[in-house]
Amino acid sequence: MASESESRHVLKLALASASVVWYISLWTIGMIGCVAARKRYRLRPRSPLASAPASSVPGVSIIRPLKGLDTNLYENLESTFMQEYANFELWFCVDDEDDQALPIVRDLMAKYPNVNARIAIRNSLTVGVNPKVNNLMTAYRQAAHDILWVLDSNVMVDVGTLARSVDILSPPSTAHPPKHRIGVVHHVPFAYVSKPSLGSYVEQAFLNTNHAKMYIAINTVAVESCVVGKSCLYRKSDLERVDGSFRPIANAENGGQQPGERGLEAFGRFLAEDNMIAGALWHELGLRHDLSCDVAHNAIGDMTLMDYIARRIRWIRVRKRMVFAATMVEPFTESILAGCLASLGLNYLLGIPPWLFLLLHFLVWLYVDFDVYASLAGYPMPTAIRLQFIFAWIVRELLALPIWFVAIVGNVVVWRGTRYEVLQNGEVRKASQDGGGLLGWLRRRGRKSADYYEPLEVRE
Repeated sequence: MASESESRHVLKLALASASVVWYISLWTIGMIGCVAARKRYRLRPRSPLASAPASSVPGVSIIRPLKGLDTNLYENLESTFMQEYANFELWFCVDDEDDQALPIVRDLMAKYPNVNARIAIRNSLTVGVNPKVNNLMTAYRQAAHDILWVLDSNVMVDVGTLARSVDILSPPSTAHPPKHRIGVVHHVPFAYVSKPSLGSYVEQAFLNTNHAKMYIAINTVAVESCVVGKSCLYRKSDLERVDGSFRPIANAENGGQQPGERGLEAFGRFLAEDNMIAGALWHELGLRHDLSCDVAHNAIGDMTLMDYIARRIRWIRVRKRMVFAATMVEPFTESILAGCLASLGLNYLLGIPPWLFLLLHFLVWLYVDFDVYASLAGYPMPTAIRLQFIFAWIVRELLALPIWFVAIVGNVVVWRGTRYEVLQNGEVRKASQDGGGLLGWLRRRGRKSADYYEPLEVRE
C-alpha cells in the first residue's frame, strides 16, 4: 500500500513539475516575441533605397491576386502604387474580364499613369487545385523582374515597405555577408476592423496578440520556416529551382535544382502555397527568412463569429497535415489550458492557491498581449476601444480549445466557396460540394461580407 501511495506521489510530482516547466518555456517563447516586437516594430527608419534612382536599385514585380470586392480594396491597392521605390512594376491578377475589382484597378491606373501597372487575365489557365496559384500564373510568367512581391488583396502597406524589404532581401554588396542568404522577406499581419462585428473584433484580437507574438518569436529563434503569405518577397530564380518536396538539393549553392516540375506551378497542389514556398526555399535551398520592420495592414470587413470559427477550423486542418506535432501541442500554448495546468502544478508543489495564480496569470498575459499590439501599431491601444478589445480577447481565448477539437477530427475545408479535402503534407483535392458536416453548417450560418470602402490611414 505504501509503495502504491509512493508511486502515485511520484507521478503527481512529475506531472506537476512538467506543467510548471512547460509554463516557463511557454512564457519564454512569449517574451521573446514581445521583446522582438518592441525592437523591430517601434522604429521604422526610411531606407536609402526610397530616394535612390531606378538604375541603382533592383527591379521588383509586385503581384496582387484579386477576386471580387474585398474590404477596403481601393486603399489596399493604392498603397502599392504609392511605394517610394523607383524600379517596380505592378500586376493585378483576375480570373476573367468580369471581375468586380477591375473598375477599381483601372481607376487607379488612370490616377497614377507614371506607374507601370498591368492587368493579367487568367482565363482558363490552370496548373493545380489552388485557385490563388492559378490566378497568379500569368503575371508570374510575364514578370519582368527577378524579385517578386506577392501580397493579398486585403493588405495595405506603408509607402516605405518595399524599399525596406529589398534592403533585407538584397543587402548592399559592402554589407557584412550574412551566414545564410535571405530567401524570403515577409510581414506580420496587423488587423484593422473596418466594419464593427463580433467576428471581426475576435479576428483582430487573435491576429494582433497571440498570433503575432508566436509568429514573431518563432521567426526570431529561426529554427524552422514559419511564414504567413499575406505579404512576401522572394526571387523567381530561387522558386524556379524548388518543387515543394522539402528534399535538400545537394549542390544548391552551385545552382542545383530539383528534377521535374518546379516553380510556382509546382505549388498549385497545396492550399497553403505561401507556407510551402517558404518551406521549400528553406529546406531545399538552405535559404533563411526575415521579417522587415513593416506590418501587413490587414483590413477585416463584416466577419460574423461563425465566419471566424470556420476560418480557424480551416487553417488548423491544413496545418495538421503539414506540421502534425506542432498542431497537437497547440492547445497547451493557449492561455486557459496552460494557465490551468500550471496552477494545479504550483498548488501541488508550492501550495499556491489556483485562484490567485490564475488571476495574476491572465492579467500579465493580457498585459503582454497589449504590449505586442502597441509595438505593431506604433502606438498604445486607444482607450476608447480597450474594453471591446478585452471582450473580444476573452471570446477568442474561450473559443480556442473548442475550435481545435472540432478541427482536429476532420480533413475537409471550405475556401472561397469550394470544398477541399486536405491530404498528407498539405496537398489538397476537391471534395464533394454537398456542404455537409459542421463546417458546412458554419458556412451556412455565416453571411458573405459586405462590399464597402472605408479609408484607413497609412502610417509611415
